[in-house]
Amino acid sequence: MMILDLKKIFLNENESLTLHEEIDLSDVQDNFREPVSADITVKNRAGIAEFLADVAFNYYCECGRCLEPLKKSYQFQFSHILIAQVTDDESDDYIQAPDYKLDTVSLLRDDILLELPSKFLCKESCKGLCPKCGKNLNEGSCSCVTHEPDPRLAVLKKLWSE
Repeated sequence: MMILDLKKIFLNENESLTLHEEIDLSDVQDNFREPVSADITVKNRAGIAEFLADVAFNYYCECGRCLEPLKKSYQFQFSHILIAQVTDDESDDYIQAPDYKLDTVSLLRDDILLELPSKFLCKESCKGLCPKCGKNLNEGSCSCVTHEPDPRLAVLKKLWSE
């Protein structure tokens, strides 16, 4: 957990802070086998603190269709407006930093998890697995009969054959 003390930033116009951080998210998900690299800048512009982060990481997962292991590389940029005072107005337009303190790991963890896609594919044209035998159809076809008529239409087949 990395807590930034931003009192100097909030109280001094044009003040800024830049740092590099390696964030371990392996306790959140097994997919994060390597640390997330984050370049963070916090600036005070006209009395408003702005949080900027460039993150890069590798994400290990399986294809959602064929179950092949994947290593996906991602780079994201995040920005937030920070406020020091808690107000009565609940809004997602800003991040509160009570007592001028900000937990950067928690903030970036949430940003990254929200930005990740819900489904991972090895390629857009992935054919997946055969529903009968389980063969990876990207490696070639199998001998299974995949087309089965709808059982609700079996009555019509009887009429057709008579």
